[in-house]
Amino acid sequence: MAMKSTSPLAGLLRKSPFKPIQEHMRKVFSCVCLLPPLLDALYRNDQTQVAEFAAQIGVIETEADKMKSDFRLHMPKTLFMPVDRRDLLMLLRDQDAIADTTEKISQILTSRVMIVPEEIKELLDELLEGTMEISSDAKLMIEELDELVQVGFGGREYDKVIKMIAVVRKSEHNIDKILHRIKRKLFTIEDTLNPVSVMFWYQLIEHLGDISNHAENISDRLLLFLSK
Repeated sequence: MAMKSTSPLAGLLRKSPFKPIQEHMRKVFSCVCLLPPLLDALYRNDQTQVAEFAAQIGVIETEADKMKSDFRLHMPKTLFMPVDRRDLLMLLRDQDAIADTTEKISQILTSRVMIVPEEIKELLDELLEGTMEISSDAKLMIEELDELVQVGFGGREYDKVIKMIAVVRKSEHNIDKILHRIKRKLFTIEDTLNPVSVMFWYQLIEHLGDISNHAENISDRLLLFLSK
């Protein structure tokens, strides 16, 4: 007699292959939501709180990683779905990359005491704001997956998601501009900073930009779903 899986994720998969994808994205977004308080603690030079928020990010990233592994483990190879199984797994990978990148940012801030240069604070705030907005928009797109299936990937829901995809792509383009400006500003003050700190700042800025790239990848994946 075959034993039933006790995994709650397996139960979700029997109902809809998109439910665990949505649950995973919510977990990923909760990870990203710790970036503002993490950077606020950095601004205040509160290393204790920086470590605390970084630890929370690490815990949530681990939970998201476990959800990803469970999804792969319990996803039947012969699952009948409105989208290709491989495309769904790639979407999961794109989502997970956001949590991974968030953890990388937290690890940078705990591996070295970072003092935020006054010259880049305004641009860093702008970059963080854009990062939070595009991450939220990516989550909202994933929340629409069930509705898309119900209407057969068409109708008003299709038009709604197409508009959301356009918003994410525009946001990613705007974030690229912010990245260029903040890197140029950092370049102009390099001589006044510790060389190692400069290296870490470039890494941190690049990782913040990577989050928007992953969000755009999610939008591209959804566009692929809609075009099939």
